[in-house]
Amino acid sequence: MRVIPVAVGLMVSYLSAVSLLGVSSENYVYGTQYAVINISYGLATPFAAYFYLPVFFKLNAASAFEYLQKRFGTITRLIASFAFLLQLLLYSGVVLYAPALALEATTGISTTASVIGLGLICTFYSTIGGIKAVIVTDVFQGLLMLAAVVTVIVTAAVDNGGLDQVWKIAEEGSRLEFDNISPDPTVRHTWWSLTLGGFFTYLSLYSVNQVQVQRMLTVSNLEAAQRALWWSWPMASIMSLTLCFSGLAIYAKYHNCDPLKEGRITSNDQLMPLYVMDTLSDYPGVPGLFIAGIFSAGLSTISATINSLAAVILEDYIKPLCRVRNKELPAATSMMISKILALVVGLVCVGVAFLAQYLGGLLQAALTIFGVIGGPMLGLYTLGMFFPLCDQPSAVSGFVLSLIFSLWIGFGQPKSPIPQLRTSTDGCKLNDTFMHREYDGKSLIYAALHLERQMEDEESYFYLYRISYMWYCPLGFLLAIITGWLVSQSTRWILKESPNEIDSVLLCPIVANRMQKRREANESRNMIVINKS
Repeated sequence: MRVIPVAVGLMVSYLSAVSLLGVSSENYVYGTQYAVINISYGLATPFAAYFYLPVFFKLNAASAFEYLQKRFGTITRLIASFAFLLQLLLYSGVVLYAPALALEATTGISTTASVIGLGLICTFYSTIGGIKAVIVTDVFQGLLMLAAVVTVIVTAAVDNGGLDQVWKIAEEGSRLEFDNISPDPTVRHTWWSLTLGGFFTYLSLYSVNQVQVQRMLTVSNLEAAQRALWWSWPMASIMSLTLCFSGLAIYAKYHNCDPLKEGRITSNDQLMPLYVMDTLSDYPGVPGLFIAGIFSAGLSTISATINSLAAVILEDYIKPLCRVRNKELPAATSMMISKILALVVGLVCVGVAFLAQYLGGLLQAALTIFGVIGGPMLGLYTLGMFFPLCDQPSAVSGFVLSLIFSLWIGFGQPKSPIPQLRTSTDGCKLNDTFMHREYDGKSLIYAALHLERQMEDEESYFYLYRISYMWYCPLGFLLAIITGWLVSQSTRWILKESPNEIDSVLLCPIVANRMQKRREANESRNMIVINKS
């Protein structure tokens, strides 16, 4: 595949329908501090491109977990691939649920029908076409996403007298915030949580995540893959910043009449589709363009998920089982099994989507899933590539302990309520609201309960449950590294064992070069001793 299509695929599989709806509502409800996360994208890209990616290209593996097999062993590979399956299944539910929310807000179609429809479409063309078909469609879907967001911003500028007026309204509503440098880890978004937490989250996605590694391995060589990775960074940042500004554009429309308080929507993640229907319904085709953008974003992510899950199950479970029975799968049989797996995985993703409504807001739910599993996963691969003395028992110990800890603090309940910026209903026309759309009783109850929960004392909640979700990934990473290193050193000291020789192809280029120089120096010293004797 060519560099640019792969770069677009890397971007849109990360910035999915979740971002399209979640980032805009994030800036509407909490302000613009989230935009700082884009700094972390640029910081993490060179680490992914030059430290992790070369190792996978040297192996020329179909699955990223083949590395764990060769570096540590079968147990490590199976445990890690199972965690990856869990991560993608949870995330697929959130992604499928996003366009369902959009359809409910714009057309009244039930979430059940839209989840099933989108899931079946993704399953069909992913099963037929494989990963290359996924990358080809990503380019078109990425353009639709951008067109949908730009349309929202342009219409807001026209309606409010220019972009400067949109910015002014956001400033008056206290939505503009970029300078929160609080060191308190319980503060939801700060420079530290967004740059450091975003760094590790982005690195886990673009250096060791099977979805992205599979995409980068479709190009011809390492240099082309690195260029694709570098191109995806500005693309992702431009799209992310555009989405952030779209949230301000939506706020300019509803700053005097919040739709959630008014009862017109049931979730803040429905703000963007509601805005489209309120402002663009008189323009033929424009609401359809927006819905196409939402669905395209979901299609790109779910299709990548289906193919990656199918590849992992085939390579990590089915083929090893066949080898145990002294059987090798022919290429044609492997292809057929892969398509069947894609079909089954797609249907399972549809089932998981119905649980997504219990995970909270789209953006935070997605980044929580990435963090609680991605952090330990990044730590596991880092132990293998950067710590030559680390063996399978120490790697598994670090990974399992950090995974349990991350899942605990990530999904443990009860969570403290998240303070939201003030919204108003002073500009709502009560009579018109009743004439054109009935109040949703559930929405009103939800809004009242939400406001009541915000007033509760945060100090009464368990401290670890109050930590910002942006710290889940770095905490999981550090715990995996520290535990793995301590177990490795302890077992070597107790058992008095000499470290095994590690193939340099399994190590990060910098570590491999250092080991090679050390090996050459030792050989030179041995030769000198032999010559003297």
